[in-house]
Amino acid sequence: MRMLLTVQMDTEKSNKLIEDDKLTEFMQEAVGRLRPEAAYFGAQEGQRTGFIVFDLNEVSDIPSIAEPFFSQLGAKISFIPVMNLDDVRGGLAKAAQGS
Repeated sequence: MRMLLTVQMDTEKSNKLIEDDKLTEFMQEAVGRLRPEAAYFGAQEGQRTGFIVFDLNEVSDIPSIAEPFFSQLGAKISFIPVMNLDDVRGGLAKAAQGS
């Protein structure tokens, strides 16, 4: 299932990783394990934030995905199922058939 993982990083913890020149390495490793379709970074609610779109194979993978962001970044995270345009078209076609 395609998911949007939003990672809002704690400012103090992420500042420390930046000072130690380790934030880039951490993000490459953490995001790399997900083999994302896309990964973007910006600010949300005044915090450094990553927006990562990836395929979640098993719901039981959520703890192993989330834990590094919690422990290393003190992050607030969310997982949201998302669709691309083709998925929406297919879903709307199914919905129309059910009417």
